[in-house]
Amino acid sequence: MKTIAFIALLFTTFFLFSDAVQVQDGEHFFSAESVKILKHLLDSSSASQQKNPRVATTSYAAVCANPSLPQEFIPLCNQSGSSMVFSRLGEHQR
Repeated sequence: MKTIAFIALLFTTFFLFSDAVQVQDGEHFFSAESVKILKHLLDSSSASQQKNPRVATTSYAAVCANPSLPQEFIPLCNQSGSSMVFSRLGEHQR
């Protein structure tokens, strides 16, 4: 019984610490897991497109429209300058 309690405590501690990692960009804070998902969405949306500033703006709009985008990025999609934040966050994980 003590072993089960210890394992449960270990998993709970791991979960709390893994969820606590935050990535900051200016005044915006995002979980590290959400930034990983964002990077994956950015990579997949730009994989078939050339690296071009005009196309980059379109890919950010496509990422904002993607239902897989974590909810914490939705308010950012409605702000001006969001493409710069997305760009920096995408570069953060590389």
